[in-house]
Amino acid sequence: MNLHRKLVNVYTPPVQQGFLGDGHVARPVIQVDYIQSDPFIVLMDDQLTKLNEQPVGGPHPHAGFETVSLLLEGEMGDEAHRLHDGDLQIMTAGSGIIHTETIERQASMRLLQLWLNLPKKDRWAKPRVQDLSLDKVPTFAQNGVTIGVYSGSLAGLTSPIQNYVPLIIADIRLQPGASTVQHIPASYTAFLYVLDGSLQVGDQAQEIHQEQVGWLNRSADEASSELKLTAGESGSRLILYAGEPQGDAIVSHGPFIGDTQEDIRRLYQEYRQGKMNHIATVEASQRMLW
Repeated sequence: MNLHRKLVNVYTPPVQQGFLGDGHVARPVIQVDYIQSDPFIVLMDDQLTKLNEQPVGGPHPHAGFETVSLLLEGEMGDEAHRLHDGDLQIMTAGSGIIHTETIERQASMRLLQLWLNLPKKDRWAKPRVQDLSLDKVPTFAQNGVTIGVYSGSLAGLTSPIQNYVPLIIADIRLQPGASTVQHIPASYTAFLYVLDGSLQVGDQAQEIHQEQVGWLNRSADEASSELKLTAGESGSRLILYAGEPQGDAIVSHGPFIGDTQEDIRRLYQEYRQGKMNHIATVEASQRMLW
């Protein structure tokens, strides 16, 4: 018998002043311990209204995990990897990489950036970058339900994105009153982030509203689970994140993830010694433009 997913934790992430100065606000979407959010480490909802021409952002290092960037609105990045509305980028920092996130002109931008754990065996994988443009996102549309599958498989569709950790990311839009039932592995850690409107989740019709996060129950026993979503009177748009937990403890410090404190010390040393290359220099086989 399938597990029926239901909400077990709902909250509204706080709005904080962002590090890019005036006009930048950020919501830390993940507000639970890593043992509950595994494999999801951090998810920030960054919103920037930039009214001047002064560049913000810049180059910085990462290692030991992947950044998963879904640009909801605006434009960002360098010339080799510029993202536009609705584009996704997964950067495998792995053994260590420097990348640049720069906004140069006046701009309005909203970015969801996830830090995704790597399996312990792939912690120091060769860095790579994958870009999936909005027009290449597999999309399902029927009976007032539209689903764009950015990663993994859902609604009979499969994204071309290659994953170390099995990962589903889907942009789900429901017209007022529309309903859908989707199937995801029961063991996956899963949560919803509501961008617009409201919806009811599961057979118990638990409500969740705009700018709220809803974590779902999970089970290691059943092979599959059902996720039932029904839009409220104004419709709804949400992002579904679901991933296979890795079950390994991690150490986090600054821009790095490791298995031990020694990993963190080594990474800082390598960065200071100039041993990390820029993501723009990775070989062609590690640059995937879908």
